[in-house]
Amino acid sequence: MRGLLHAASLDNMVGSVLGLEHQANNHGRGSSSIISDMGEMVREGYELVGKFNLGDYYSGAHLWGLLDFHGVGPRCQRLAARVREQFGSVMEERKKVRDLHKKDDLLSYMLSMPEEERIEDSDVIAVLWEMIFRGTDVVAILLEWAMARMVLHPDIQSKVQEELDRAVGHRPMTDSDIPNLHFLHCVIKETLRMHPPGPLLSWARLAVHDTYVGKHLVHAGTTAMVNMWAISHDETIWGDPWVFRPERFMEEDVNVLGSDLRLAPFGSGRRVCPGRMMGLSTAYLWLGRMLQEYKWSPAQPVKLTECLRLSMEMKKPLVCHAVPRSKTG
Repeated sequence: MRGLLHAASLDNMVGSVLGLEHQANNHGRGSSSIISDMGEMVREGYELVGKFNLGDYYSGAHLWGLLDFHGVGPRCQRLAARVREQFGSVMEERKKVRDLHKKDDLLSYMLSMPEEERIEDSDVIAVLWEMIFRGTDVVAILLEWAMARMVLHPDIQSKVQEELDRAVGHRPMTDSDIPNLHFLHCVIKETLRMHPPGPLLSWARLAVHDTYVGKHLVHAGTTAMVNMWAISHDETIWGDPWVFRPERFMEEDVNVLGSDLRLAPFGSGRRVCPGRMMGLSTAYLWLGRMLQEYKWSPAQPVKLTECLRLSMEMKKPLVCHAVPRSKTG
């Protein structure tokens, strides 16, 4: 499942962000080749983020390349240059297109903004890269966890499929069906609760002055991290936190977009994830379509052991059998 989900997620993100699809363009280079390059850069970024670099723990060491025994610094510099070149090339080609406002990808939208509202090209590239780099990972990992739960809990899988049959019928599910699929929402929320892709929200934050969090004094210079995983498994907040029970969200509606800090997998406040709506909509649609079309079962024993790299993923990739529901009666 993992390879397929990552490939599909990359295609979706590149299409939504850059407006590229797997087809030849008019400039002598196929979009498929560009998307392949994007995939290589994303994989390199994942590996570098997860690399241990001793120099990161000593002030000033990175300035001289000291203690960087694995060459992480030079690899990061090469990746950054490659990102600037690749995204810059796509951006320059897009600037030649007329009627940018008629295209619905993020790059075209940013380039069609009034001059006084435009940001620098370097900042545009940073936004585009961040959307593709993080969005590809989060959607694929969330769906792998959700599918793992579906094959481990066939009763819950059947309940989602019954809801799809009632609300959608025999036609393919579309975005417009999502608001009517309440139990599907609950399954995604419960997956985010038990397996938050980003368990440590936005990684580290530095207190710039003394402040209080509740009764606790946090001194200036303190590095703090919000542990979403610990919050979502706290039995004083969630009843039976270790039980996968999507029905809990039928009993009490919990907003996962940042307004309810009991479950804020995309962060909250000014630093909330800008792509949260896009990621959630994709997860709802893809999980719904997969469950609408197929009955899923494990092809190998499913292990829920976690592995934290850039995001918290399954240590052992999920392998499933998929049988068309039309053949299962």
